[in-house]
Amino acid sequence: MTDEKAFLASLFEAAVAAADPERALRAALPEAPEGRTVVIGLGKGAAQLARAFETLWEGPLEGVVVTRYGYAAPCARLQVMEAAHPVPDAAGLAASAALFKAVEGLTEKDLVVALVCGGGSALLPAPPDGLTLEDEQALNQALLASGAPIGVMNAIRKHASRIKGGRLAAACAPAKVVSLIVSDVPGDDPAQVASGPTVPDAVDAAAALAMVDAWNIALPERILAHMRSDASAAPKPEDPRFARNEVRVIASARLSLEAAAAKAEAAGFPAVILSDAMEGEARDVGRVHAAMAREVVARGRPFAAPVVMLSGGETTVTLRGKGGRGGRNTEFLLAFAHAIDGVVGIHALAADTDGIDGTEDNAGAFADGTSAARLRAAGGDAMAALSRNDAWGAFDLISDLFAPGPTGTNVNDFRAVLIKAE
Repeated sequence: MTDEKAFLASLFEAAVAAADPERALRAALPEAPEGRTVVIGLGKGAAQLARAFETLWEGPLEGVVVTRYGYAAPCARLQVMEAAHPVPDAAGLAASAALFKAVEGLTEKDLVVALVCGGGSALLPAPPDGLTLEDEQALNQALLASGAPIGVMNAIRKHASRIKGGRLAAACAPAKVVSLIVSDVPGDDPAQVASGPTVPDAVDAAAALAMVDAWNIALPERILAHMRSDASAAPKPEDPRFARNEVRVIASARLSLEAAAAKAEAAGFPAVILSDAMEGEARDVGRVHAAMAREVVARGRPFAAPVVMLSGGETTVTLRGKGGRGGRNTEFLLAFAHAIDGVVGIHALAADTDGIDGTEDNAGAFADGTSAARLRAAGGDAMAALSRNDAWGAFDLISDLFAPGPTGTNVNDFRAVLIKAE
């Protein structure tokens, strides 16, 4: 499988390169202001975006960006802070305070450039009056365990925060805010990326509470009480403080998948993009992809082999077991591997484009029709591992983890299925 692994990894690299920070920013730089230029940034790729912005921006600038521990990059003029992900910590509280401090006292002649990418929801805890960091940690843990899609989780987060849901942009007024966004959400809605600290949306608290009920999310009572109060209201898109602001999505799953498709076709493999916005339970999406791959092998439909099937989006994992390790991409792939057990000619990679899937240091994993059998031979079992959410352990056992390291960007899940003709 060595050649297939190298090929699939090259598609991942093409997808990540399409979201390269300097390349993405170059065509989206705003005009220099008459006054100050203040940069604020947040997300797992924020430091790399900040470093690229420094390289491209010719005038003076200042500001603060916040990224995950271990994801910092050296910047000459901008302060880089680190905090915890996926569960917020005290360093995140300090980072939120630093961002608010950076935008104090601005005038209408000043410009705020917001560099926003995935991961910012957890990196910037800012509990409202009456709530604590512990409350926000409990909120995140409940959301992560719920299996709810990212849009639902972010809609709920916005109503228990002083910084999300456009509130950070409101604090910048009367300065103009230009948000340059690397989208990691299905559909590329900029108000959903990092829970929209600089982009308001129209979802109100009543709608967010309805989502809590619909997904049966066990939120702490203190959070629920706050969401039911007037204090949870977020600024609306028509708020005059946002009138001059601009929002630009500079990189996304769509663009990255198109780059991977071009790479595959240049290598002689026709490519199809199934969707850049897939959601759902990771193991279920894995089984659907496996069914399509088996159909290609058995009947030559809906595509003829050889072919590369590509997809993106953000699946979810409902925690069922204890002690398991992994993330949504490895869980997707373990279910996929089980469903193609014994089928010849199918090879797959599923990975998070930020380089980290879940709690460990891998981006995802590789699988083929021999994966489940090799796992059994090593003393493991795919279904047993799925039952305890231990996809990482399964792929580690057969040495099929994919660990390229942090990539400096984040445009969500990347899935590539190579189906070779006999």
